[in-house]
Amino acid sequence: MKIQPVILSGGAGTRLWPLSREQYPKQLLAFQGEKTLLQQTVQRLDGLSTVVGQVAGPIIVCNEQHRFLVAEQLRTINHQSEAILLEPEGRNTAPALTVAALVALKQGNDPVLLVMPADHVITNIAAYHLAVKAAATLAEDGALVTFGIVPTAPETGFGYIRKGGPVTAPDTNAEGASQSSALSPQSYYLDVFVEKPDAQTAQAYVDSGEYLWNSGMFVMKASVWIEQMRQFQPDMLTACQQSIEKASEDLDFCRLNIEAFKTCPSDSIDYAVMEKLGGEQSSDTAHTESALAAIVPLDAGWSDLGAWSAIWEVGESCADGNVSKGDVMSHNCHNSLFHSEHRLVAGVGLDNIVVVETADAVMVAHKDHAQDVKKIVERLKADGRSERLVHRQVYRPWGSYEGVDAGERFQVKRIIVNPGAALSLQMHHHRAEHWIVVKGTARVTCGEKEFLLSENQSTFIPIGEKHRLENPGSLPLEIIEVQSGSYLGEDDIVRFEDRYGRGELTK
Repeated sequence: MKIQPVILSGGAGTRLWPLSREQYPKQLLAFQGEKTLLQQTVQRLDGLSTVVGQVAGPIIVCNEQHRFLVAEQLRTINHQSEAILLEPEGRNTAPALTVAALVALKQGNDPVLLVMPADHVITNIAAYHLAVKAAATLAEDGALVTFGIVPTAPETGFGYIRKGGPVTAPDTNAEGASQSSALSPQSYYLDVFVEKPDAQTAQAYVDSGEYLWNSGMFVMKASVWIEQMRQFQPDMLTACQQSIEKASEDLDFCRLNIEAFKTCPSDSIDYAVMEKLGGEQSSDTAHTESALAAIVPLDAGWSDLGAWSAIWEVGESCADGNVSKGDVMSHNCHNSLFHSEHRLVAGVGLDNIVVVETADAVMVAHKDHAQDVKKIVERLKADGRSERLVHRQVYRPWGSYEGVDAGERFQVKRIIVNPGAALSLQMHHHRAEHWIVVKGTARVTCGEKEFLLSENQSTFIPIGEKHRLENPGSLPLEIIEVQSGSYLGEDDIVRFEDRYGRGELTK
């Protein structure tokens, strides 16, 4: 059996604003420890091959804006991908899975796809691996399998799945049965998906023992998924096929064809296919048109970190129930979350409150209303404000820059260039730049001249002069850039050479 992981990393994470932004979403952030959610998802595959057999490197589907961030995060944990597919814009999870399945089939085999959102937390990896083995066994026989999370509370923020009858029972008494098979979870036929319930209905679901939380994780053979798409979503399948056929290679990325992918309908895996496969099923049922749909229960410390209340739930709390990160002081506070990025955050007399501070925004919410943070993001979008898109520190493939100060006809930036990296060879029509080296060594191209700058040295880049900044050293280069001129927008750039193959008008 060959397992082909597919990691879906296209979400925006609006409920975790202001930490999660459109151009730096939650899956690229670290909420627990030093590893980001994407890195934790990739590392969750470590050791899986000892349970299920061959496991390929993951196919990652992400927004093209995040491509260098995704690649860099894989590099820093010494993992390689099978492919990184770039969506020109989000079309939900069904198209993302479809293009990944088409790529897997194009490689000449028909693997079992393990579909993993990039923004989940799972603490019991051993239990997760056993559940994957149970699901992969069903998928090998043609089933489409979803993981249902064993509920720990009557949550109203999750969708639910109702179990049908058992598919097969693990043979724990058979002579020679392995320990892993004895511990494998019982599988069930999928009966029906239900929407997020009210509190009373959620309690009834949990009390019945018939319902599981909808995890958004799936296992199926690539060919089986494509056949279901052909039956239920032919227009979506055609758009995905054309976006792959007309795709272009961009460094280590596969860039989906923009025109074809934008014609693709937007839908989730659940709505597009899985909900159409539920209902009364049994091992005697002939599934000639639709594949068998099954559920593998998962009890492995799962969370989708869908809101700040979920961050509080998985965090390490003090005796008063508070979860704190960063420079935080609290007095007489209980069951609250404090997250500080840049300055002291102090709380007094707070109960069930979330406080999140970043360089350019502070968000305060009651935990019971944490899901409504997305309403603030909608307001920011309607008002055309940049706080929904980027942090004050903006990441680029060569490093990052951060706005320090700005006024009429000037702005100041702190620029960090990674070792061995370089900005594009570029020119500006409306601004001049002064560079002061704070740390490291800079190689500067200015017109026909090329020279080195050490710490405390500076140079001037006139308006209209071709220039490039490089870091030839083994340590990060830090400079202060002072821009002056009549127009200081990021789109005032003419790029002549760029090792990262970028087409957008950014540094």
